[in-house]
Amino acid sequence: MLKTTLTHPEILRVLARAGHHAKILIADGHYPASTKRGPHAELVSLNLTPGVVTCAQALRAVLSAVSIDAINTMGIPADDAYASHGEPPAWKEFRTILDQTGNAARKLEPISKWDFYAAVESKDHVLTIQTADTALWANVLLTIGVRTS
Repeated sequence: MLKTTLTHPEILRVLARAGHHAKILIADGHYPASTKRGPHAELVSLNLTPGVVTCAQALRAVLSAVSIDAINTMGIPADDAYASHGEPPAWKEFRTILDQTGNAARKLEPISKWDFYAAVESKDHVLTIQTADTALWANVLLTIGVRTS
């Protein structure tokens, strides 16, 4: 049995091949994963039923297996109806996970919605993990770092 909390064979296979600067998207249930991904990206569907699996659960598992250089969320456009609600609750949960997993030095950085899509569609994007998270604005893009120990 593996010691990492991540045990999904397909995800582990892709992560094992991914190198520095590779991008991993953990997508909520609203994300258009069939059309918005990089040319080399693999899609793993973990959307069993609404709310199972969440982006936060997938993030925690992935962080148990890889180092990261950056973590980005999809920024909310000013003209979006949700913009007046402030920061989405999922972002606070992501920050808590970063702290708990020894990644507190990595700051959660929103990037504009359209820049987020462009980053996902890049050649560096190797994996999308499609969740069934029903939270709004819960997409998170990880840039893999280097192993330091």
